[in-house]
Amino acid sequence: MSVNFDENLIDIKNKVTEIANGLLKSNQFLLKALKDCDPKKFDEARSYIKNVSSKTDDIDNSIVKVLALYTPEARDLRYVIAYLKITNDLSRASSSTRNFIRGFTDVCKYVDVDTISEYAVPMQTSTVKAVGLALTMLGCDDEDEIQELYNEVLIQENKTDDLYEMVERNLSLQADDSNSFEKFHRMLRALRKSSKIASRTISIANLLVYAKIGGTLRS
Repeated sequence: MSVNFDENLIDIKNKVTEIANGLLKSNQFLLKALKDCDPKKFDEARSYIKNVSSKTDDIDNSIVKVLALYTPEARDLRYVIAYLKITNDLSRASSSTRNFIRGFTDVCKYVDVDTISEYAVPMQTSTVKAVGLALTMLGCDDEDEIQELYNEVLIQENKTDDLYEMVERNLSLQADDSNSFEKFHRMLRALRKSSKIASRTISIANLLVYAKIGGTLRS
């Protein structure tokens, strides 16, 4: 492909990486906020995922122009398609992060710190790891390392699912009256968003494997 195509692809990759970095930082601050239910840290977490929709729209428009101007083929086309789909996953992961922040800002007022430490913190820790690994995949070109990173993302995503099921079961047993049921239900609803962030991350990892190694497109 031409030099102009390569420059455009690098620009698209950099913009995707910038959004992914913001998603990671947001979830890292969210993890800190969970540990002490600090409203300022929740606000800080929210600040890293502002205007994501407009940013992803800008990337999508750039991708459409690249497709129209250069009609890429083979591996180049895989990268373009992957980035186009990744922007959607980043947008949805950012939305889930915002909903998680909003939900847990309220939950922290009613749920004791020990319960949050036991259930919410381990889940969010795995989510942060999954996002960080996917971000590492964006900058990696070694096929063996890409596959290893993908497997690690999958492990962390599975952990969030397993932890959520365990949380759901244990909190249901603790909900012995209508007040505690509503309290725990709100916590579960917020935690479900953490699980959805991890789900979007494995989708991104799948797309990066497709772009950099090939195979069947999965999302």
